Amino acid sequence: MPTSDTTLLITRKGMGVADPELQTKLLQTYFKLIDESNSLPAVICFYTEGVHLVVSGSPVLNSLKSLEAKSVRLIICNTCLNFYALADQVEVGIVGGMTDIIEAQRRAAKVITL
Repeated sequence: MPTSDTTLLITRKGMGVADPELQTKLLQTYFKLIDESNSLPAVICFYTEGVHLVVSGSPVLNSLKSLEAKSVRLIICNTCLNFYALADQVEVGIVGGMTDIIEAQRRAAKVITL
């Protein structure tokens, strides 16, 4: 069960500004630790390059599936999926629109962008 009213915005395939391999490794660790913690976000929104994380072959797919099973809402931008031709590869979360992302931000006490 989500334990905070925090919304995470995931806009990239990794974390930080570094070698892509390091960015991916950092994000894998981040999601793993969130999944293992007692403080789960209420919502995680994926847009722009972040939509690559919710599709087949994503290095963080197992962590995201676990978070979703714990009732963390995962919202994926439909426009972004279509732009990257990934709509048919979604493995986790719900496909929504910008209005869903705005609503998640509005309801959140804290919004964190990665």
